[in-house]
Amino acid sequence: MDRNPSPPPANEEAGEDADAIGDTVYSKHWLFSTLTRLIQVMVTPMITKHAEEASEGPMDLSNDDEEDLCKVWDMAMDKDVAGFLQEFRATDILLGVIAKSRCPRLTEICVGILGNIACFPETCLTLSQNEELGEVLLLLLGDTDPPTLLETCRYLLLLTCVSQKDVCSLWLERMQQQPSVCSNLCFIMRSSTNTDLLEKVGELVDKAFDLDEGLMRSWVTPKSHPEAGNGESCVDVASCLLEAGKQLRSESPNGLEIYLHILQLLTTITEGIQIFCKTNTIWNFLCEVVCEGLCQTDDLPVVLQEQRGILVQAFAVLQALYKCQDQWSSKGDTSELTAFTEKVISCKQL
Repeated sequence: MDRNPSPPPANEEAGEDADAIGDTVYSKHWLFSTLTRLIQVMVTPMITKHAEEASEGPMDLSNDDEEDLCKVWDMAMDKDVAGFLQEFRATDILLGVIAKSRCPRLTEICVGILGNIACFPETCLTLSQNEELGEVLLLLLGDTDPPTLLETCRYLLLLTCVSQKDVCSLWLERMQQQPSVCSNLCFIMRSSTNTDLLEKVGELVDKAFDLDEGLMRSWVTPKSHPEAGNGESCVDVASCLLEAGKQLRSESPNGLEIYLHILQLLTTITEGIQIFCKTNTIWNFLCEVVCEGLCQTDDLPVVLQEQRGILVQAFAVLQALYKCQDQWSSKGDTSELTAFTEKVISCKQL
């Protein structure tokens, strides 16, 4: 042979490069085909059937469709794929599916895909500026499907609403302007037994309250929080936080710490202190947590070290509650405060 081997045909090489998404090995053609099937094969028949046969209940995805959509869900974790999906306006397709589909698993997957797209600042900004998308996602907090709620709170709201500084103010404003957000979150905290869901809702509320004192005030002030949905009031917000804390107390120390921190945030505003002074339930709960659940005489030092996060939050709330004693005294009733203080003092490890 008197020359080098011929290179591969140019059209084959160009075709492979053209079909790849960015620097990945993912195929544009496959992704196009999957999204097209999502529209043509799954969504339209599903909507039509449900319009005519609503009594049959939710529909299920076929195994093949679910497998392919889950692949898209995983692929969206790649920055190049997320950007490509955004450029291809896949978010509009997913939004249409979420708004109209009655298949819980399909809704969950679509929310998960959007959540992965939102992990990156550039695509997150574009998503957040979509007013229709923002409205639909906040309404999803009223969904009855726990996996969908979990994906909504974990990814779309935690990642876009409160964790990325360029868009957090926009999402916090939406949360404040839409009263159903507070009532739906309160309903979850009061009613759910799903540990993961309660933790993620707690993280969302905790972060929102920490970033926006105005939002916190509006949620715990009756005149600033008109009845909506389940009609929560200022006392209901605190009691729902307490119910979630009780649920997580024995199942998730991390979740309990989150809710204690939310209670601590409430003590930083006058409205929150006023709520705590109207009821003894917070006193009793903290008494049980500190004196019965923590700091037992036979605990090893390492156990106390592991509990330090909960203790810090509990004592922060206790300190604020102790300052309420003047308000209790002015009412001529200090029995609850006295009994609580004596019980705390009796905890020898403190």
